[in-house]
Amino acid sequence: MNIIATRIAPLCLALALAVPSLPARAQLPVQANPDHAALLASADARLAANKQLVYDFWREVLEAGHLELAANYLAEGYAQHNPNVPTGREGFVKFFGQFAKPTEIRPRVAAPLVAMVAEGELVMLSFVSERPDPKDKTLKYTTTWFDLFRVRDGRITEHWDSAPKQ
Repeated sequence: MNIIATRIAPLCLALALAVPSLPARAQLPVQANPDHAALLASADARLAANKQLVYDFWREVLEAGHLELAANYLAEGYAQHNPNVPTGREGFVKFFGQFAKPTEIRPRVAAPLVAMVAEGELVMLSFVSERPDPKDKTLKYTTTWFDLFRVRDGRITEHWDSAPKQ
């Protein structure tokens, strides 16, 4: 037996015996970031503007249901990669018009926002997503939902998320 095997084998055995006795740990819950101003900040003015555009679109159009404001944010040829929503600004408005009921526009995003990241033309929002545990429906767990937007010439031109086809 070589020297490495002689030293590592006892360590591996000790770890294998110790692991079952360790207490089980659940995942850490995903936490929203309460400081939206910090999330919107950027040393790059263009990135800060893109983040603000996406943030305001989320607040005014998606959360407050003011679809009449969609043209302020979405390019006419807006490309949608969510398999449940038609592509194009008109398709977006028609789809969300089935559900949206205009309400007061709040000064900040109401959804539990975790992070905003901007790089080049892309702005990503991540949110806390609470879901029922598949093994025990009386329990819930948190995970993260992501929305990614492309911004060109002051308008959102493209969107991605991880929504499965409904």
